[in-house]
Amino acid sequence: MGSLSIWHWILVIAVVLLLFGRGKISDLMGDVAQGIKAFKKGMQDDDKPAEKQEPAKSIEHNNAAPTAARSDVGSKAV
Repeated sequence: MGSLSIWHWILVIAVVLLLFGRGKISDLMGDVAQGIKAFKKGMQDDDKPAEKQEPAKSIEHNNAAPTAARSDVGSKAV
């Protein structure tokens, strides 16, 4: 009672083919394969060491000419 005979499996496969059709099953398997490939590629990318990044470059300001304070900035009410 617990095991399925060959006739049970044939019947199950026939019902699945009738419900989903041959094209949908092959499309589904193709999508599963692409997902597995993308997962493996992502796992390989995680294993690679991070590339050495250059330190951020800063811009040095030339304070030789002081700037005058602007008179138009502030809390003047118009």
